[in-house]
Amino acid sequence: MSDFLQVSTATESREQAVELARTAVGDRLAAGAQIIGPVTSVFWHAGEFGTGEEWQLLLKTTAERYPQLEAHLLEHHPWKNPELCAVPIVAGAGPCLQWIRSATLPAAD
Repeated sequence: MSDFLQVSTATESREQAVELARTAVGDRLAAGAQIIGPVTSVFWHAGEFGTGEEWQLLLKTTAERYPQLEAHLLEHHPWKNPELCAVPIVAGAGPCLQWIRSATLPAAD
């Protein structure tokens, strides 16, 4: 498994995406986040086909911090059952990967 992950989810509004990013990065669960949107989504949900406009949120974290990030996103996400996926970062510039590692270290008490 890769030591580094890019985690994605989506929200209904830009403000919701910014708040999720702000709290996740503020709690050092992710090193940084990008918000992209609006994007058009095409999907099956609850047995129905649909389309909609969403704001995509991409977060960079470590595999070690992923369980806490997942729990945080699920707890604070405005949707009951949000899409939440993580993909491994299989390569990256050394300084960037070091930044992800250092930025996600739990804060010293």
